[in-house]
Amino acid sequence: MKKFLNAIIVLIAFHSSDIISQDVEETVVVTSALIDMTEITNPLYVIDGVDILDDATTSLGDAIDSYLGVSIADYGAAVGQPIIRGMSGPRVKILKNGMVNRDVSGLGVDHLNDIDLNDIEQIEIVKGPSSLLYANGTIGGIINIVDDCISALNYELPELKMGYESQSVNSGNTEFLNYKTNVAGFNVNFGYKNTDFGNYDIPSGAIMHEEEHHDEDGHDEDEHEDEHHEEDLGYVNNSDFAVESTKFGISKIGDWGYLGFSIDNLESVYGIPFHGDEHEDEHGDEHGDEHGDEEEHEEHGEERIFSTTDSESFTIKGSYNLNGNLVNKIDFTYRDSDYSLTEAHDEEGHDDHGDEHGDEHGDEHGDEEEGHAPTVFMNSATEYGAVFDISNNSMTQKIVFNIVDEDNSIVGEEAFMNPANNEEFTLGYYMSKDFDLFNLDFGMRLDQIDRTGSVTDEDHGDVDYYSIDDSTNSFAVSIGRELSDTLDVNLGFASVERLPSVIELFMNGPHMATGRLETGDPTLSAETSNNFDITFNFDNGDFYAYASFFVNDVDNYITLMDEEEGHHDDEDEHHEDEHHEDEDEHHEDEHDDHGHGNLIHANYVQEDAEFDGYEFEFGKTFDMGAGELTLSFGRDVVNAKFSDGHYVPRINPARNVYSLSYNQDDIVFKLNLKDVEKQNDFGEGETATNAYQMLDTRLTKTFDLNGKSELRVSLFGRNLLDEVARNHASYVKNEVPLPGRNYGLKFNLTF
Repeated sequence: MKKFLNAIIVLIAFHSSDIISQDVEETVVVTSALIDMTEITNPLYVIDGVDILDDATTSLGDAIDSYLGVSIADYGAAVGQPIIRGMSGPRVKILKNGMVNRDVSGLGVDHLNDIDLNDIEQIEIVKGPSSLLYANGTIGGIINIVDDCISALNYELPELKMGYESQSVNSGNTEFLNYKTNVAGFNVNFGYKNTDFGNYDIPSGAIMHEEEHHDEDGHDEDEHEDEHHEEDLGYVNNSDFAVESTKFGISKIGDWGYLGFSIDNLESVYGIPFHGDEHEDEHGDEHGDEHGDEEEHEEHGEERIFSTTDSESFTIKGSYNLNGNLVNKIDFTYRDSDYSLTEAHDEEGHDDHGDEHGDEHGDEHGDEEEGHAPTVFMNSATEYGAVFDISNNSMTQKIVFNIVDEDNSIVGEEAFMNPANNEEFTLGYYMSKDFDLFNLDFGMRLDQIDRTGSVTDEDHGDVDYYSIDDSTNSFAVSIGRELSDTLDVNLGFASVERLPSVIELFMNGPHMATGRLETGDPTLSAETSNNFDITFNFDNGDFYAYASFFVNDVDNYITLMDEEEGHHDDEDEHHEDEHHEDEDEHHEDEHDDHGHGNLIHANYVQEDAEFDGYEFEFGKTFDMGAGELTLSFGRDVVNAKFSDGHYVPRINPARNVYSLSYNQDDIVFKLNLKDVEKQNDFGEGETATNAYQMLDTRLTKTFDLNGKSELRVSLFGRNLLDEVARNHASYVKNEVPLPGRNYGLKFNLTF
């Protein structure tokens, strides 16, 4: 309701304004919406929104996973959190039209990025000086989703887009609608999208079970070769995903600039395909002899666990042209957002498989399972800022300030963190100047950050309160030079500081999605990333080549590290030496009462780490018939080690990408083979991940309907080889493999 009241206030302000609207006839072509320049130094991708529109509906991470240097940490079809050069989580910021998207994806690996990819203009993946203006702690970089819901240009003609999509792997479908028009000088934008995907199919035997994990570690595979599992159903249970999104925006444009507001809402429900059972030992001891381990596992496997999300944001955005001697214009933004994610247990899931187990176990488990209360993750944030353009004829210059007030809370049965607050104040500066011999880009930011929270002692119930009030300083510089008409080189250096996130500081409890008892550390210090990269670009029209090499030294790198096996056994032996046998039994019972006996114990720790790697790509374009054929090959590699020599966990392996594309008038054909190598360089508590090949294709045909409208028809295929594929960065790679073969058809009709 608060968002709509704000909208009414803005509308009143529009109608009471005496400013006379004037259409902006000139068209400004920019590569990035973040800084108004036609070129931004590498590494940078700007993905055309048409490519997203024509392809399969996926998570954000999956949509950009085929680009070099960019990968994904998935948790089923709904969740795909992006990774840039091995950096993930709070080191990669997701932006929506230049402002950080403040959902709760950072509070859990099973939480999706609350982003609507319907009717977007482009996706920008940015590192280096320009990224520092828009988010702090961007050691990995930023990913900016750009649409024109608040348009800075007048819509020339009314436009209506409608579309439908169907996918085979999940028996899913998507419908969407977008309408844009200009009414009495106001640009009006409305969008709606509804997606409903069922459980996705996987190749036979793709799900690995506990004994198979041990087989990979060197145990005899023949020991279990005759064992069958009811879970091998050909699909991943609880991998369904449904989302409904709406957005509405109005803007007013004149020679003075523009002003607009938008309201967007996204609601979703998706299954949690893996959920650690911290009570397994307790149940097993109590009922194992009576009913058998197999039936006990079967009963708990039938329980449906799912998440529902509801997000709403109200945004004001505009630009005011001053054309003064010092300040040319001021771009300003304001956003108020509320986000909630509720994880719940559906006890009625047992009924789907008959009453046999319900009758057999109902008396003993019914009361306990009825006690499963939902867990609610909430984020409420207010953010506002301004960018002052003080450019002149010789250089581009911008000064930015930004203020954030953000509240995080987790309430319910699995509330593993007490409420926390985050306040930020930012001052930033960016400049770009073209000298005769080279081009220079420079950016810096100063952040004053105050994070407050508390940690509850589980054994004694005591609460310790913490307030981390600190500042961070970051800068980046990039120097580019044209060595010839076809070859240029760019050198970049960045030093970026990042304070620990609220999860890394205050996490203290069982996290079922990772199967771990996770413990944060309020005494963690800031990370400092010192990154150097060099990039070469060659393009003579027909042949192009790109190569980038980077080294990133991170002081005090923070990671969630699993405790070594036997650690707790050693503690138990210590207790045996120190206490009597009866006291030991008391401690064991107390441990079970906390319900953490089966969870992996993991702690947020920090240690110096070094990331290094490279990306390269080369390709050639040929004239073929009435169109052009382009063939290319690319490879990306990330290596990451701690200072003591062991590997950083959850780093995706090297990949080779083979691409073919053909363009002819109204036909586009693309074929992409992603060859992902085996990951043998794994961290503590991890196992190796096998190689796989992912073959994707898409054919798009555009039909002109009487010159007034057009129909775009796309036929796409994903994982055409039906490969068993696991993502090494996923916490649930064994239990939740990637989807199998998928065919789809998509229609886009524009009037």
